[in-house]
Amino acid sequence: MFTLAEVASLNDIQPTYRILKPWWDVFMDYLAVVMLMVAIFAGTMQLTKDQVVCLPVLHSTVNSKAQPGTSGKADFTTVETTTGQGEAASTRTVSFGSAPTVTPDVPLSRATSSQYQPTESGQELKKEQKDPLGRKTNLDFQQYVFINQMCYHLALPWYSKYFPYLVLIHTIILIVSSNFWFKYPKTCSKIEHFVSILGKCFESPWTTKALSETACEDSEENKQRLTGAQSLPKYVSTSSDEGSPSASTPMITKSGFKFSADKPMIEVPSVTILDKKDGEQAKALFEKVRKFRAHVEDSDLIYKLYVGQTVIKTVKFIFILCYTANFVNTISFEHICNPKVEHLIGYTQFECTHNMAYMLKKLLISYISLICVYGFICLYTLFWLFRIPLKEYSFEKVREESSFSDIPDVKNDFAFLLHMVDQYDQLYSKRFGVFLSEVSENKLREISLNHEWTFEKLRQHVSRNAQDKQELHLFMLSGVPDAVFDLTDLDVLKLELIPEAKIPAKISQMTNLQELHLCHCPAKVEQTAFSFLRDHLRCLHVKFTDVAEIPAWVYLLKNLRELYLIGNLNSENNKMIGLESLRELRHLKILHVKSNLTKIPPNITDVAPHLTKLVIHNDGTKLVVLNSLKKMTNVAELELQNCELERIPHAIFSLSNLQELDLKSNSIRTIEEIISFQHLKRLTCLKLWHNKIVNIPSSITHIKNLESLYLSNNKLESLPAAVFSLQKLRCLDVSYNSIALIPVEIGMLQNLQHFHITGNKVDVLPKQLFKCVKLRTLSLGQNCITAIPDKVSQLLQLTHLELKGNCLDRLPATLGQCQLLRKSGLVVEDHLFDALPSEVKEVLNQDTSIPFANGI
Repeated sequence: MFTLAEVASLNDIQPTYRILKPWWDVFMDYLAVVMLMVAIFAGTMQLTKDQVVCLPVLHSTVNSKAQPGTSGKADFTTVETTTGQGEAASTRTVSFGSAPTVTPDVPLSRATSSQYQPTESGQELKKEQKDPLGRKTNLDFQQYVFINQMCYHLALPWYSKYFPYLVLIHTIILIVSSNFWFKYPKTCSKIEHFVSILGKCFESPWTTKALSETACEDSEENKQRLTGAQSLPKYVSTSSDEGSPSASTPMITKSGFKFSADKPMIEVPSVTILDKKDGEQAKALFEKVRKFRAHVEDSDLIYKLYVGQTVIKTVKFIFILCYTANFVNTISFEHICNPKVEHLIGYTQFECTHNMAYMLKKLLISYISLICVYGFICLYTLFWLFRIPLKEYSFEKVREESSFSDIPDVKNDFAFLLHMVDQYDQLYSKRFGVFLSEVSENKLREISLNHEWTFEKLRQHVSRNAQDKQELHLFMLSGVPDAVFDLTDLDVLKLELIPEAKIPAKISQMTNLQELHLCHCPAKVEQTAFSFLRDHLRCLHVKFTDVAEIPAWVYLLKNLRELYLIGNLNSENNKMIGLESLRELRHLKILHVKSNLTKIPPNITDVAPHLTKLVIHNDGTKLVVLNSLKKMTNVAELELQNCELERIPHAIFSLSNLQELDLKSNSIRTIEEIISFQHLKRLTCLKLWHNKIVNIPSSITHIKNLESLYLSNNKLESLPAAVFSLQKLRCLDVSYNSIALIPVEIGMLQNLQHFHITGNKVDVLPKQLFKCVKLRTLSLGQNCITAIPDKVSQLLQLTHLELKGNCLDRLPATLGQCQLLRKSGLVVEDHLFDALPSEVKEVLNQDTSIPFANGI
């Protein structure tokens, strides 16, 4: 049986959602818990103690009389024994003085085996007097158990047997109905977002102080200063100076904890000496509230869902009450049972008692009472839902009590959520309403950014990146602090989500700055600043949503070496590429584009004469037109990833200087065009991984200078001998295919240094594999290999060996002869490593200080 805690977990909601639970929902939740307790208690009692006890109904056929005793001895009379063909029964009636009449049944065998004696000895009479009184039924224990179980299912009404389970099912349905709007994805996301914003608006200490000042600055505070100027301390008037902190600074924290939306504090310190970090968080909240309002006011799904679940609970209450009330009287202690098993028991009718009847009846009455209370609350909820228009909410009281007269009224789901919050605490909606006011938002923006982001604070945010360069990352600020440009030793500057970013002439002080990141940040630059960036900037990363966000000055950085563009370059209206001319980028070497292109932008050809690396990462959009690639004659590295290519583009065969080609994550099925790679004399690295290639054509032999071949995550079933004719091949990766055999021709690859065949179906390793004596990395994991040949010792330069996930029973002891192999480079199960001879393990553990506990 499950516990109450397990069932009650269905009723759990996030603690922050409690502000959306009015008193009736909370009360119904508690009623549901009580009903759960009733169901579990009744179910537990029924499973452990519920039973029916039955006795047969006996019909006497002989009338016996009690004979008065005169000499202190009991008289008795004998009665006639009746025998039938189907059953034999012998009945005798013995009367002892004033004892009640006893009519036992005697089996036929007993009646026929001996004749009844009219007289008995005194000793037998005394013995019979000591026998227990009662009516014998001639039923053994198994028959009683059988008839009790039969009558439990036949005589008891179904409601007595299934009452606890019905209560449990009904209660679970009520719980689910009550909290469904918190779980339904389309409403849960909105509720979660609303509660998150509401909590931040309510709890932010900085906004409490700042909004307290703005709420009274234009109206009530001015009136109070005019009428009660004599009672005001002198430092109040000086605190309005935002340029520097006043002597009243110690009073700030005290007044901050006495905020009241109804009665603003009179002694309000200046905003400028408050915590600016909290101010920036408040500005972000304004933006979140604005977007959330636009998102939620468009629909009334939350309102309809809440009304729907309330109607379902009401209908459920009526249904339960109607059918449950009819079964109260059916629960009884005594029952008559006619099981129709006379051929097994010998009796046709039984009288049974149900020991749990009284308890179940009381629990049923309690359950009906709880359901009635629950139903009345549901009816009240419906009355509240339709009494006033809950899809409209007015901040009229907040406008009257504060200076924020521009707080707008809201509607639909936004209004309904605020009505629900008012049932919890109206102070929440008062605080929240201020974040809908543009007046309060503008006053927060008046705070100087530079007072918060000092030089010392910015210096603390400077870190070293992977290239060991000094990097500063500024995120979601209202602007770029002036102190940033005093960090003259900064190498990398990242500006993210700063819509009002401005780069002043002071940037010319940052003589070490060579890399700039603009993430959703259409920065504006002064003329002097542009001149500095044009001459000194070497690497620029621009991340955008629309191509129009790319600043125009980006296209004029003549000394730029690397340009990374991440965002949407397609226009949905005219299907034209919005990228401007790159002609001024005369020294650009690397161009990285991550977008949703359908064709190569023709503007890229502006940098074709000096471009050496082109990377295009699509988001799955099919790249159709690639003719512009033919002009990229100087490109040495080309990556076309996730472009939904089905074949190798012919335009690539014109790139005579191409050294590395990466076509990862496309839909290439056949590579017959690979024969055309023979014209690419400089091609040394070919990456065709994560495609759908099923075979490798023999024409691959024409790529004679190929040094690296990546074909992992395809659908290869075999390796043709042509692959092993590439004598310069140093790296071969065919992992995660369906290859079952490593050809013996692999021994021809004398320059092979890295061989990866993980995740295939290989079961035998050819001895020729170990002729590749230059192998440094050998990945054989997740195959069906049963043994490693001893010739593995020939791989003297091996530093990494992966064997995990095979069918190995042992490892060869000759592993110790691989001079450069250490335990850190051996990927194998623990038990196989432990089974190695101690001297081999000692060799493998040399110069290893880090223990590997999980089989490496």
